[in-house]
Amino acid sequence: MGANRRKWNQQHAVIRRILMKEKDYRKALPLLLEHHAAAHSKKLGARWSYQDEVLGPLTEAQFRFVPAGGQSVIWKLWHITRIEDLTVNLLLAGAGHSRLNAGWLKRLGIRYVDVGNGMPDADAARISRSMNIKALLAYRLAVGRRTQSILRKLKSDALWEKPAPERLQRIVKEKAVRENSAWLLKFWGGNPSANILLMPATRHPFVHLNEISRMTPALRKVQ
Repeated sequence: MGANRRKWNQQHAVIRRILMKEKDYRKALPLLLEHHAAAHSKKLGARWSYQDEVLGPLTEAQFRFVPAGGQSVIWKLWHITRIEDLTVNLLLAGAGHSRLNAGWLKRLGIRYVDVGNGMPDADAARISRSMNIKALLAYRLAVGRRTQSILRKLKSDALWEKPAPERLQRIVKEKAVRENSAWLLKFWGGNPSANILLMPATRHPFVHLNEISRMTPALRKVQ
C-alpha cells in the first residue's frame, strides 16, 4: 500500500474516533473535508486524489471493459456516486431530491436511477456501453462539491440520531434502491447519521477505487 493510501486509512480511523466516541463534528470537519476530497478529483481541492491516480491512465475502452464475473470502471463510478448523491443530499441534508434529478440523467445517456445493487448483469453491461464518461465524471464532481458544501453547513445535532423515516422514503420515491436490495435502506436508516460520513461518503468510494486499482493488470490488456 502506498504512503498516501496508508495515511488515508489512518485518517479514517481518527475521524471515526472523533465522530463516534468524542461526538465532536466541528473538530472532525477539517479532516473530513480533506478525507472526502481525496476520493474525488483534485478539482475538488484535494492535496492527493486517489481517483485521479487510479483513473488517470485509463482509455475509454478500459472504462467500459466488463471483466468476467465483475463490473466495469464505469459501473463502479456510477454506483459510488449515486449512493453519495442520495445519502448525503436526502438523508443528511434533508433535500427534496438528489443531484441526479437536476438534469443529469439526460446528460449521462442512461435511464437507470438506482444505485446498482441487485442490478441484472444485462443492465450493468448496458450502463457500461452507453454511459457518457465525460458526463459521469462531471456528475461525480458535482456530487462531490455538493457534499463539501453540505458538510460545511451541517448542524451536528442530528448526526448521533438515525435518519428520519421520511428522509428514507425520499430514496424510495426516487426508485433508487431495488426491491432485492432493500437491506440498504435498513442499513442507512438503522445507524446514526454520522455513519453516512464514514461509509457512503468516504470509505465506500475508497473501497471501489481499490477494486479499480486491482483491475489494472486486466485493463492493460484491453485495446
